[in-house]
Amino acid sequence: MEKEIPVTSLQRLPVYLNYLKSLGKPEGNISSGAIARALGMGEVLVRKDLAYTSARGRTRTGYDCGELIAAIEEYLGCNRILPAVIFGAGALGRALMSYGGFKNYGIDIVAAFDTDPAKIDKFVADCKIYSASEADEVIKNTGARLAVVCVPANVAQSVCDELVGCGISAILNFAPVLLKVPAGVNVRNIDVAANLAILSSQI
Repeated sequence: MEKEIPVTSLQRLPVYLNYLKSLGKPEGNISSGAIARALGMGEVLVRKDLAYTSARGRTRTGYDCGELIAAIEEYLGCNRILPAVIFGAGALGRALMSYGGFKNYGIDIVAAFDTDPAKIDKFVADCKIYSASEADEVIKNTGARLAVVCVPANVAQSVCDELVGCGISAILNFAPVLLKVPAGVNVRNIDVAANLAILSSQI
């Protein structure tokens, strides 16, 4: 049975994966200490994080780099294809539609929705923008369970409610408001302005 992983450890796994892939061909071995030094982390922390995956390090030789990459990808679900939708095809929504990196994590943006008639039926990076009124039908037809919310704060909760009603069970929220969702629905809030404010206060 898979151990329950702390959110902070889960957030670090993609960091390890990106670093390992940046090394080039996954040949040879790498130690938790080498990963820790490269990323400015503690060796014990790295070792504990990697223990949640199926990767097993060996004394004195560390981890087989290829096996470690595969183990992290398996844990993160990178090898499956998970359809996702974007609600809000403004500047941020279109930028996310154009971003090709989602496929590295097994996520396929299959549709976007907006209320602006000028955007309906347009394509961004082969992804079609549908009318918001078509969300229920499109989401059910594509089997999407993951949604990205890129709408103004004053409509974010109503959009969230609609998405949950369409069967969405995981939401990445870029609107600057905390969304209320029923049990069983996961939300991650990304407030870019707030994070910039935190960084600016540390300068």
